[in-house]
Amino acid sequence: MTRKVSTGIDKFSKIRKNNIFYIDKTHFIKEWWDQRDEVTLITRPRRFGKTLMLDTVRTFFSIEYNNSLNLFNGLSICDDKDLCLIQGKIPTIFISFSDIKSINFSEMKYEIKIILSAIYDDFEYILDLNKLSEREKQQYSLVSPDMPDPIAKRSLQFLTKYLARQFGIEPIILLDEYDTPMQEAWLKGYWDEAVEFLRGLFNSTFKTNPWLGRGLMTGITRVSKESLFSDLNNLKVVTTTSKLYADCFGFTEDEVFAAMDEYGLTGKDEVKRWYDGFIFGETKGIYNPWSIIGYLSEHQFAPYWAQTSSNAMVGQLIGPAKATVKMQTEDLLQGKSITVAF
Repeated sequence: MTRKVSTGIDKFSKIRKNNIFYIDKTHFIKEWWDQRDEVTLITRPRRFGKTLMLDTVRTFFSIEYNNSLNLFNGLSICDDKDLCLIQGKIPTIFISFSDIKSINFSEMKYEIKIILSAIYDDFEYILDLNKLSEREKQQYSLVSPDMPDPIAKRSLQFLTKYLARQFGIEPIILLDEYDTPMQEAWLKGYWDEAVEFLRGLFNSTFKTNPWLGRGLMTGITRVSKESLFSDLNNLKVVTTTSKLYADCFGFTEDEVFAAMDEYGLTGKDEVKRWYDGFIFGETKGIYNPWSIIGYLSEHQFAPYWAQTSSNAMVGQLIGPAKATVKMQTEDLLQGKSITVAF
């Protein structure tokens, strides 16, 4: 049966259960697990499958999906029999900052505290399993949207301690779009306050956390180490120039052409002209998934990806810039080269 083409679905189990078009990227799970980095930050442009990848990792490891290995039938991860033995065996915390687009610092903090409280609600069942002391149960109850900042900053560290004790294995923490609050803070003028708060949260969660098994973060930008990650010397940063995981986000040309064959589409040269051009590490010919899925669905060429992005940050950088910067930008858009000194 032909797989349905749907856009905007970033939940792995829903894709697999409903026979929705999916290109197998589960080799990332093995590569990331074998790499053994304690905390990994991967940056990719918007609409390159970061959220779906994190949900795929969660579906593979999380105790929430125990005995769900059938969702991975026929995918490359099933070739690793040893890794499949721990499917659904590790407590996994999934966090997304994608909706945090606050107009001021107070609102940003409150939104983050709501997210942290919701995560605690998801694991509230451990309060009835008799592994926490009465004092720890009281501490657990302090996590709420109105909690003080110090409790919020350490909340994920404490939760990993509780989960590690309950299940006898150190948890995995997955953080999607870690940088969305920072972009909004820069655009809206509360950068310094946001950095101070998030640095404390990230440091206690990913650095000074003896109960953390693995951490995986994604975003579209790399916030400077000097500002946000000054204390995270255990952070493995994988950007678009890194060789690591180069073909795990986005579609390769072979994958795109195979998908076109599946749906009886021709005009591969035209697809290449419209959507080719990304290079990750030393891997050329990486296609944006959103564009390709849009084309497979509509059977016509259009700038699908351009219709989904926000250019506010670029606008703020270029808008007040000198005329020479604008002229250089125009040269780049026309395919010309410029020389600058850093």
